[in-house]
Amino acid sequence: MSAIIDALGWTLLHFLWQGALIGLAAALALHALRGARPQTRYLVACGALLLCIAWPAFDLITRLSANAAASAAASAGALQLSVSRDEWRPLMAQHMGLIVAAWAACIGALSLRTVAGLLWIQRAARHGAVHAGLQRRTDRLAEALGIGRSVRLRIVAQLASPVTAGWWRPVVLVPASLVSGMPPDLLEALLAHELAHVRRFDYLVNLLQNAIETVLFYHPVVWWLSRRIRAERELIADELASVHAGGAHRLALALSELEKLQFSHQRTAIAANGGDLMQRITHLLRPAPQRSGWKTAAPALVMAALCLTAAGCATAGDTNAPVDKPALADFSSCKKPVWPESSLKAEHQGTVTLSFLISEQGKPVDSKIVKSSGDPLLDEAARTGIMKCSFHPATRGGATVAHWTHMQYVWTLH
Repeated sequence: MSAIIDALGWTLLHFLWQGALIGLAAALALHALRGARPQTRYLVACGALLLCIAWPAFDLITRLSANAAASAAASAGALQLSVSRDEWRPLMAQHMGLIVAAWAACIGALSLRTVAGLLWIQRAARHGAVHAGLQRRTDRLAEALGIGRSVRLRIVAQLASPVTAGWWRPVVLVPASLVSGMPPDLLEALLAHELAHVRRFDYLVNLLQNAIETVLFYHPVVWWLSRRIRAERELIADELASVHAGGAHRLALALSELEKLQFSHQRTAIAANGGDLMQRITHLLRPAPQRSGWKTAAPALVMAALCLTAAGCATAGDTNAPVDKPALADFSSCKKPVWPESSLKAEHQGTVTLSFLISEQGKPVDSKIVKSSGDPLLDEAARTGIMKCSFHPATRGGATVAHWTHMQYVWTLH
């Protein structure tokens, strides 16, 4: 369990720089694609958000595999992996359990909020009023949009903006204030927008976003990417809805009327007021000129490649990054550390934990004492003796790499 906590904790900490790198690449790509269609920017933002969960997931699997290999090596008297030679890393290692526990507690709280939102939607869908006229309009629009599933419509009093939820049995929740206060043609335009989300299965993507936000809540890049995804998704739904809602002008007018209402929507749902309403209205009435696709994307792809290359170089040069196979001592080359005479007379005993930096050639080039045996003379004797050993270097991707590794030496009197 301790190995799992350590692997998880270091994965969460490493995502701080990994997420920042992903955010930089995504920001450059989205800036280069600012004149492209919303669909293109949406795919870039979604890809970046998926990378935010895929990278640490791969990192965690690699660390767990490395720890398993290290444990097997330790049982044969070989070396164990070290977390680092940096001064701050041992401090982090000492509090790793607290870090992981705090992360898990925050996930629990955010999950409860998500579950509460889902339960509220289910209750509203079950107890909301049925409006036969609006249901017929919804059915007609769904057919025009090519939606083969049945879409329910319910009127809810405690709501200020239309909300879409569900993918297998989708439901559109409409505020009672809109039914009574908005012209039917404008309300139909908003319904077309909600049905565009149903057609695109946006509810499932939104649920995945919420899951990633919950797990990686501590990184601002995750929240920024999610906001960009939601904003681009609304623009895409607007484009699709305007074709079946009497034109872009009518949908823009409906959005301007909606802007006057206070919105309150659940994060697990898709609401018509998602994104920046003024940006959406402007996009509908004055769409930006589209640039050539490959010319626009080329700078973004180049910058993203540079960022990923930098990440690869950083990992390759990181002597604490996970490895495929840890460094192992060649015990035939080792001599037993000499027991200091004064320590032997005083019958001092104990276990010292040492950290060694093993070069690509299998030579120890640096060392430190991670945990003392209680006797500085025993610690130094163990460090000096083991520094004379030869090692089989660690490997990553089939190549030997410099890597820090742990070993324990037990001083015991028989």
